[in-house]
Amino acid sequence: MQPAANSQLIIQVIGYKNTGKTTLVCRLTERFKREGYKVGTIKRDAHDFQIDKPGTDTWKHQAAGADLTAITSASRTAIMKAYPESLEQLIAQMTEADVILIEGFKNAPYPKIIMLRSEADFVLLAPASNPIAAAIWPELCAAHIKDCSTPMIAIDDTDQLFQMILKSSTHQ
Repeated sequence: MQPAANSQLIIQVIGYKNTGKTTLVCRLTERFKREGYKVGTIKRDAHDFQIDKPGTDTWKHQAAGADLTAITSASRTAIMKAYPESLEQLIAQMTEADVILIEGFKNAPYPKIIMLRSEADFVLLAPASNPIAAAIWPELCAAHIKDCSTPMIAIDDTDQLFQMILKSSTHQ
């Protein structure tokens, strides 16, 4: 059951550092791919990052001051930009994707899975817009879980999280 033409399913995975965001995005990517979806992913990095190795030709292009650098081969294409872009700009460049999984960007308005590893992580629930589920680690206190209106799903139950995402997309 893929999204209708010209519509994309956009889901955010948010949480603090070391709560399993990247692992969950990878598992959900694999699950959507098994169902035949074309998946795009976007990650917010709070630090500067380098994706090109020093000394490569594309690194030399960027070091020379290129604002945009593209490389393509028989199997992949990459475009590197020497400036930041907003989440909306990144999404707009993923028109081919049926599903976009976003890691981070806590304040964006898209449906969210909130990663809860410890009781301290519950503070993310109140300000989070559009939560559809919380992916919880097994060691969480049951008392907190009972008082929460957001559906709680075990972090390793990728199938249930997948179904929750599909269910939420029919109510948007």
